[in-house]
Amino acid sequence: MSINSGDTAWVLVSSSLVMLMTPAIGLFYGGMVQKKNLLSTIMLSFITLLVVTIQWVIFGYSLAFGPDHFHLIGGLTWLGLSATSLSQACAYAPTIPQAAYMLFQMKFAIITPALITGAFVERVRFPAFILFTLLWAVFVYDPVAHWVWGNGGWLRSMGCLDFAGGTVVHITSGVAALATSIALHKKKRLIDGRFTPFSVPLTLFGAVLLWFGWFGFNGGSALGANAIAVQALVTTNVAAAAAALTWMVLSLYKGKPSAVGAATGAVVGLVAITPACGYVDTLSAIVIGALAAVVSFFSIKLAQTIGLDDSLDVCACHGMAGTWGALAVGLFASKLVNPDGADGLIHGNWHLLYAQIVAIVAVWLFSFIVTYAIAKLVDWSVGFTVSSKEQEIGLDISHYWDDAREAEPLVEA
Repeated sequence: MSINSGDTAWVLVSSSLVMLMTPAIGLFYGGMVQKKNLLSTIMLSFITLLVVTIQWVIFGYSLAFGPDHFHLIGGLTWLGLSATSLSQACAYAPTIPQAAYMLFQMKFAIITPALITGAFVERVRFPAFILFTLLWAVFVYDPVAHWVWGNGGWLRSMGCLDFAGGTVVHITSGVAALATSIALHKKKRLIDGRFTPFSVPLTLFGAVLLWFGWFGFNGGSALGANAIAVQALVTTNVAAAAAALTWMVLSLYKGKPSAVGAATGAVVGLVAITPACGYVDTLSAIVIGALAAVVSFFSIKLAQTIGLDDSLDVCACHGMAGTWGALAVGLFASKLVNPDGADGLIHGNWHLLYAQIVAIVAVWLFSFIVTYAIAKLVDWSVGFTVSSKEQEIGLDISHYWDDAREAEPLVEA
């Protein structure tokens, strides 16, 4: 099959849209922290763009998508991209150059550790996060990406479906947030209780940018300008709207809807539809989005009850919604929507649901255990979290000003 210019153009545009999502995460999270930690929160997202780009080019792409080894990892055959023919089409996307596919997948690898940052904003040391990001990309993201998407990966061979990253991106990041929260449970933020948003408009703006970028995230995963891409964009938009509306209804027990809740609901809907967007019909997308809001809303309540210090509820919003979305593929997927997919349980195929459950359990366990070990290692070696004094000053000054002591009087009490 020859390279198609329309497909190539769509994947390149989608890559740009997904790249926009990483700083959008910084804005979305930044609006929910204290003013004195806004810059540091945004920088956590920005640094992933730098670190993971280099990691991906040198060996990350090879580990995730290179020739299979034992159905677990891609190895180092494509180290530095030296052994790949980037101008030629690859087995993963026969109508676009391999360089375009590599670039598109790079953006997924970049945004995934950025999502985790919401679990430890306002208390993480910047150098420690850089080390954590590098280790996590190598030992968690790259292997799971190979399992689910790589030729020969064991979950892909089993029949697991993940159209755009519900398992690879959202379950791994959500579970990683849970693991780091538990690993660092004795090093809490100085703030007790729920966060007080610094700028709700900033969070809403970040959510809108995420929604916009998600069209590339999900639509681009069709790897071509075709009917499946169109379906993915439609279901993405519908699920986000359904989830946001459902979240607003759920929050009415307080007497009025919450703007932050509406933004969170939209993101939760986008997370849940991600693994399913190219496999389900529009009405199923409404159900997936609405139920995702219910799952994440009450997951947040549970986290509050047990005292989990996941600062911005990353596990509840990404881990739980991503889990529901992956499970929903096994229920609602239809070959009438995507002949290259599979039918789900409601269409008479139980095997897909079984494959999805196996994938969910395997990725939850693997991501939690490895992330917990990485967090402990980083904390032991360089110290993961900042001191109480640095938290009082604010990470913007203590991390990004040359002389924090002179700058301290500038911080508002």
